[in-house]
Amino acid sequence: MLKDYLRLHFIVLLWGFTAILGKLISVPPVELVFWRTLLAASGLAVLLVARRQPWRVAGREALKMLGIGTLVAAHWITFFLAARLSSVSVCLAGLATLALWTSLLEPLVLWRRVRLYEVGLGLLTMVGLYLVSQAELDQMAGLLVAILSAGLSALFSVLNSKLVKRHTPFQLTLYEMTGACLSIVLFMPLYSRYFTDGQGLQLGLQGLDWLWLLLLAGVCTVYAFSTSVELMKRISAFVVNLTINLEPVYGILLAVLMYTLRIPGFGQEKLSTGFYLGTVVILLSVLIHPVLDQWMKRRQRKAEAAEVLVGK
Repeated sequence: MLKDYLRLHFIVLLWGFTAILGKLISVPPVELVFWRTLLAASGLAVLLVARRQPWRVAGREALKMLGIGTLVAAHWITFFLAARLSSVSVCLAGLATLALWTSLLEPLVLWRRVRLYEVGLGLLTMVGLYLVSQAELDQMAGLLVAILSAGLSALFSVLNSKLVKRHTPFQLTLYEMTGACLSIVLFMPLYSRYFTDGQGLQLGLQGLDWLWLLLLAGVCTVYAFSTSVELMKRISAFVVNLTINLEPVYGILLAVLMYTLRIPGFGQEKLSTGFYLGTVVILLSVLIHPVLDQWMKRRQRKAEAAEVLVGK
């Protein structure tokens, strides 16, 4: 189990790097996600064929995964848009409302009771993220878009938690990346006409865009996404998403590194006292959950054992 948690934190670190890559790549968010999903789907298809692994699934299951891919595309587009509208810190802070979203959506989708301690931990995380971000009013648009992005991410994570039990991580990721890419292709005519200020699609890549895109698609998408799906077979969607709340911490530290290295496009990320206080609060919410979860399970087992004894 420890190995699973370490792998989970490593992919969260990689996801913290996606906001950095979003700043480095020159194309707008919609075109960026199109390239990301196209390269990821193509890479996965080649990988499955090369390994001679099965990729076909039943038609109904394929439609479910393609539909979830549409949510993935919407999440990534709003995520990169938030990064353009605000700083990396504010974008990642808004994204970390994921735990609260999940604590509300998981009971609705999976038909289980609301766990009040999960809602409480989600709220505690939001307090920590407020301290981390210290968002200003001129960055509120980016923060709101990031919160929307978090809701979309929580929804597809919860839906995935049902599908991971029936399909391999690579199969699931292939179909979802394909669904994401196809949904963007279908959206492109409307997007080009009404959302580009007359500039049309900007699919052309410049300079090091190809390098950043390959990192984004190969490492931060194919590897990280499929690994997260595989981990969800053993770790609940809430625990995964609660751990993802460390993404702002990793992302902000990486942004500071980019600024220190004087990478163009990165301003100074001020690490105030609020940042360190918020980091402690986030870490507490992540570490407290397994303890509370095990305590609640022990209580439930004792209650069930007591009922059995009474029945006898």
